[in-house]
Amino acid sequence: MNKLDSLREMSVVVADTGDMGSIKEFKPTDSTTNPTLILKASQLPAYKEYVEEAISWGKKHGAKPGAVCDRLAVNFGEALTKIVPGRVSTEVDADLSFDTEATIAKARALIADYKSRGVERDRILIKIASTWEGAQAAAVLQREGIDCNLTLIFSLAQAIACADAHAFLISPFVGRILDWHVKAGGGPYTAETDPGVVSVGQIYAYYKTYGIKTVVMGASFRNIGEIEAIAGCDRLTISPQLLGELAKAEGTLTRKLDAKSVGPAPEKITLDEKGFRWRLNEDAMATEKLSEGIRQFAKDLAALRKMAAERLAG
Repeated sequence: MNKLDSLREMSVVVADTGDMGSIKEFKPTDSTTNPTLILKASQLPAYKEYVEEAISWGKKHGAKPGAVCDRLAVNFGEALTKIVPGRVSTEVDADLSFDTEATIAKARALIADYKSRGVERDRILIKIASTWEGAQAAAVLQREGIDCNLTLIFSLAQAIACADAHAFLISPFVGRILDWHVKAGGGPYTAETDPGVVSVGQIYAYYKTYGIKTVVMGASFRNIGEIEAIAGCDRLTISPQLLGELAKAEGTLTRKLDAKSVGPAPEKITLDEKGFRWRLNEDAMATEKLSEGIRQFAKDLAALRKMAAERLAG
């Protein structure tokens, strides 16, 4: 047995890519995308047809570049639903991360586009940055039966706000937490003492201790040691490179996270908006990485919009 097969026995494996070739190779259950991944994939000849369709649609309907980018994201998402048996995550515009109403409207529009293509909402997760506004948008969408993936999770406060919103799934970022601590002079770390691994373990323990149904999906890994250290987490979204390393590595993994025997969790915390913002403010790492993540996704979305604008005008 290889380590990827062993991991599948205890966690749902999700592909963190827009590259359909990799998805076909590693056969994950779900797939996640974001503006960065869509930007990279749209530049590859293999996916030219998705770009051309979106541009043609935009010209025909007199659409703005932003609408063309939405069309392109759904083009990728629709294709992914034909490859993976589970869910596909499609991200709301990063520059809407602090606008609850606009996030809700965008999510509804994406779901409507999927519906028009025969893709039901139970195949899609709407991906939203885990700001306070994002969590409030998720609360509304979940009540409407639109399941959400709250991304860019770096703190327990964010995880609690998302749980209060009854989000379907959260994506705590392991590797980016490690990056921050290393840059700040921390370490050296083992897989077990890796700050990102510790953060996911804390969130997992909190959720399981208090019976929270929101799925915990570890994300943003830097090495397979991080993945092995949280084996057993509900879901794990993994890049093609690390999926390949796991597939090539012989052996079995030991379950590290288990809902039946979680570690100690802090007392149950009740958060209002002020409490959320204060706890986030007091966590320099989470504050900085959340802002940085939103800026990066917004930057790549802007590059996509620029490409669409140029093609529409050409």
